[in-house]
Amino acid sequence: MAPPESLPAVPDHAEPGAIENPVRVRAGFSLTFEVPFPTPMLFVVQPSDRLGATGTRQRILAQRTLGAAEGIHTYTDMHGNTIWRALAQPGTFTLGHDLIAEITRHPDPQLHGLRKTPVEELPDETIGYLLPSRYVDSDLVSAEAWERFGHIQGGWAQVQAISDYLYGECVYGYGSTSTTTAKQAFDSRRAVCRDFAHMGVAFCRALNIPARYVCGYMPDIDIVPDPVPMDFHAWFEVFLDGQWRTFDARHNRPRAGRVLIAQGRDASDVAFTTTFGSARLTHMKVWADEAPPGMTLDTPPNPRIF
Repeated sequence: MAPPESLPAVPDHAEPGAIENPVRVRAGFSLTFEVPFPTPMLFVVQPSDRLGATGTRQRILAQRTLGAAEGIHTYTDMHGNTIWRALAQPGTFTLGHDLIAEITRHPDPQLHGLRKTPVEELPDETIGYLLPSRYVDSDLVSAEAWERFGHIQGGWAQVQAISDYLYGECVYGYGSTSTTTAKQAFDSRRAVCRDFAHMGVAFCRALNIPARYVCGYMPDIDIVPDPVPMDFHAWFEVFLDGQWRTFDARHNRPRAGRVLIAQGRDASDVAFTTTFGSARLTHMKVWADEAPPGMTLDTPPNPRIF
């Protein structure tokens, strides 16, 4: 792996103020591909300073690229995410990112009395999150959504009922593919975090609640550590009473330590890698752990190999 280099500067999405009850998280990844010929690639992997859902804050204190950092070009997409562009050269291509983030330690806020905003009162920028998208075929679950959840009063109550139902009805496990839609995952009753997020978004949109797909890191903070190898995580946010709110049907419990990488209509907007040609992923490492006092990027992380 090549020596680490500093990441090109990009504009912050927000300028967080003081973070209440902060915790520092060391997070990152390394991906290795076998590439037969020069191949353009996109990566959605860089967290930024943000004012997150329900007022949570995220500040990136230090970061660096790993591996083939030369030639990376960055831009900001329509959803405010930082996108890397790279031209992978033939042979073994390795790219990674390493960071220390400061975020709010409080678990996801629980605001049970929040109302559901009528469609006619929604801000213009949220309307697109009511519509079906590539992996969120909300039109195909509309009848079931209204039959199962339409009678529930209150926006938060409806979304929580969806999350409770998906958590209890669907088994966590591999079985879906990169092309599986929300309806297909729901019909199979077998899902990974990507599918749980897509299903949650689909049922919310079917009930006229703006919902978006979110990806990032989720370390094991203030819980018993999970021995399963670390991976990127996906959850969803809904727009209720004037703000985006966090829900996670995969775990269905408030969690602390989320480091948000990107958000969009569904996974097609925020896939961690998109390849315009042939590139075979051969190795992947992801790490996300609470950073002890004094930790810097010079301290080796302790990745759980995926």
